Amino acid sequence: MAYERRSPSTTVARKLRREMTPEEVMLWQNLRGKRMGVSFRRQEPMGRYVADFVCYERKLVIELDGSQHLHRAEDRERDADMLEHGFLTLRFWNNDVRTNLSGVLERIQTTLESRKGL
Repeated sequence: MAYERRSPSTTVARKLRREMTPEEVMLWQNLRGKRMGVSFRRQEPMGRYVADFVCYERKLVIELDGSQHLHRAEDRERDADMLEHGFLTLRFWNNDVRTNLSGVLERIQTTLESRKGL
């Protein structure tokens, strides 16, 4: 089952693209333009959700979380829903992007490699 790419969350996604966090901007600078070898979209509507970053080719969603996401049941439900549609979700703390961007990018690259041919 594929996600409906245009949904009521399209308006929300446009707003989120205009108001990206500094950490989202940092990560986006490294994901955009096929810098990781694949295309990513930012603040992409996916059904009832808006993914921070998604690579459709490798069915990978990347979410950046602040402390408000600690142990949130909604995030577990969202990740399970994504997985039901074939998308793996990687979650990183904003602090990881600020202090260990190279480690975050390495984990993303490793995951992309492991998902070739999906």
